[in-house]
Amino acid sequence: MVLQLENVSLRREGNWILQNVNWQINRRENWVLFGLNGSGKTAILNLLNAYYFPTKGNVTVLGMEFGKTYLSEKLRKQIGFVSYSLQEKFHPGDNAFEVVLSGAFASIGLYETPTDEMRKKAVGLLESLGCIRYANRNYEKLSQGEKQRVLIARALMADPSLLILDEPTNGLDFIAREQLLESIEKIAKDPDGPSLIYVTHHLEEILPVFNKTLLLKEGQVFAAGETRKLLTSEKLTEFFNLPVQVEWKINRPLLTRLQVDEKERISTY
Repeated sequence: MVLQLENVSLRREGNWILQNVNWQINRRENWVLFGLNGSGKTAILNLLNAYYFPTKGNVTVLGMEFGKTYLSEKLRKQIGFVSYSLQEKFHPGDNAFEVVLSGAFASIGLYETPTDEMRKKAVGLLESLGCIRYANRNYEKLSQGEKQRVLIARALMADPSLLILDEPTNGLDFIAREQLLESIEKIAKDPDGPSLIYVTHHLEEILPVFNKTLLLKEGQVFAAGETRKLLTSEKLTEFFNLPVQVEWKINRPLLTRLQVDEKERISTY
C-alpha cells in the first residue's frame, strides 16, 4: 500500500478544510486528484508530505503512520514532489544540472558534494526527459516547460516510491503541455517507477495511464474509482452542479458545458 487516509478531517484557523476523507492507493496505481480551486487539493498534498497532521482520522504514507513515527525528513525523501511553487525557491545562480542534483539530498539548492554516481544518474535523467541540451543554463532563464521537466528529473533523483505532480502543466502552451504529458506518460509506464498522483482541475490533461481518479469537492470525497467509469457526463454534471458533456477521444476526456436545451436533447436521444 502506498497511502491510506481513514476518515481524515483537517481544521485550520477555525475552519474545516477537509472532512471525512477516505483514500487508499496501492502499488502501481496511478491516480488523478481532481477538484476545483479551493476544493482542498493543496491541503491533502500538505498532509501527504507531513507539513500538516490530521485533526481527526489516520494517515499512513509508505508504511509510516502519522503520530507513531518521526517521519518528516524520512518520508519526504521517499516522495518526489513537483509543484509550480518550487520554481521560485532555487538560488538564481543554480543551473539545471545543479537543481537536478539537489534532488539526491532532498534540498533546495546544492550544499553537499554529489558523488560520480549521482552525477551520472542526473545526466541520465536529463537525457530521458529531453533536458540535457540546457543542463548548464541558469534555471531561472529556462522556459516554464523546461523548468517543469527539470523539476521532474530532480524529483526522480532519489528513486521515490511516490511521485506527486501538482498542476505540472500550469502556464504551458499547448505544445509544451503535450510534450510534458508525453514525458509523464513514459514515467507512469515504467514498471520500476513510482506510483503517481497527478493533481489537476483540467480534465483534458488526464492520460490513459491514470487508471484511478478521486473527485474532491469542498473538502470532501465526492467520488473515487476507475477513471473511465467515473468521468461521465452524468457524474460530472452532478459534480459541477452544471450541465456538462464528457467525450472520450484518443482515450482522453474532453469536457464541454451544455446549454439547458442541449442537455434535454441529449438526455432524450
